[in-house]
Amino acid sequence: MSRSTRRVFVVGNGYQSYDTEGAILAPFGVAGIETTAPGEPGFAEALAQADALLVREARIDRGVIERLGRCRAIVRYGIGVDNVDLEAARERRIHVANTPGYGIDEVSTHALALLLAVARRIVPRDRHVRAGAWGVGQAEPMHSLTGRTLGLVGFGAIARAFLAKMRPFAPRRLLVADPYAADLPADAERVDVGTLCREADLISLHAPLTDETRHLIGPAELASMRSTTILVNTGRGGLIDEGALVAALRAGRLFGAGIDVFEREPLAPDHPLRELDAVVLSDHTAWYSEASVRELQQRAAQEVARVFSGEPPRAWVNPWPT
Repeated sequence: MSRSTRRVFVVGNGYQSYDTEGAILAPFGVAGIETTAPGEPGFAEALAQADALLVREARIDRGVIERLGRCRAIVRYGIGVDNVDLEAARERRIHVANTPGYGIDEVSTHALALLLAVARRIVPRDRHVRAGAWGVGQAEPMHSLTGRTLGLVGFGAIARAFLAKMRPFAPRRLLVADPYAADLPADAERVDVGTLCREADLISLHAPLTDETRHLIGPAELASMRSTTILVNTGRGGLIDEGALVAALRAGRLFGAGIDVFEREPLAPDHPLRELDAVVLSDHTAWYSEASVRELQQRAAQEVARVFSGEPPRAWVNPWPT
């Protein structure tokens, strides 16, 4: 194939500009980054002609992959790849890569911000003051964050950065639920998720979404939490059974939750989480800063460039025997 005919498509929602990717891939004959989406005119043609796909949240399932004509790489803008059928891509010898290592500071800071906002009831206080109320500080209980038990589900780079930001609050105990993590801090106690949910006051989720971790936080785990527990999720929406979370919050079985990611996105207008004062919501934005966008786009394009150069991606997530 002539290098001048290579085409790279972004599937679904993306970014304001693709100049970064375009500059990196221009030497490989890519005239410009194109966009497409399921249901749009020309989507089938784009799949047939794509040499590489760049995706954020769009679902690249077996049906999509079987319509790819000459694609050699699918690269996710992000870490989780639960929206890509890895086995279907492996069968077609299509490299799938993600972009780990970006946005560590952003996501860990956002997790801390959600935790603080829930603990200090910032969102309802803001609403009350805007409505003319005053002196409402003691209307609902609040609890100090200092000296409490911190629980981390998943202990990768983001969880470690979050822990560093929590250290000034002097956690009394540190519980980690991650069977794959090595070199835990000296003060960490490796526990299972059930123990963590029973004993932690502050719980932050940082695990990937897999068959093993889907609804890791379900009715039993939520029922075991204390009425003072705060749950934060900046990992993947499917880690939590949202119906069970709503029921637990309505029953007062935990203090509150800070949620950035959801089982289905965007969050439905009538989703019951929207109605609960004990929840602080954000729109899957923990990853974002101006710097992280540039870094993410650069890393994704570099993975495509490696494949076009005849090399495997650096963050290859569906390898096959060579």
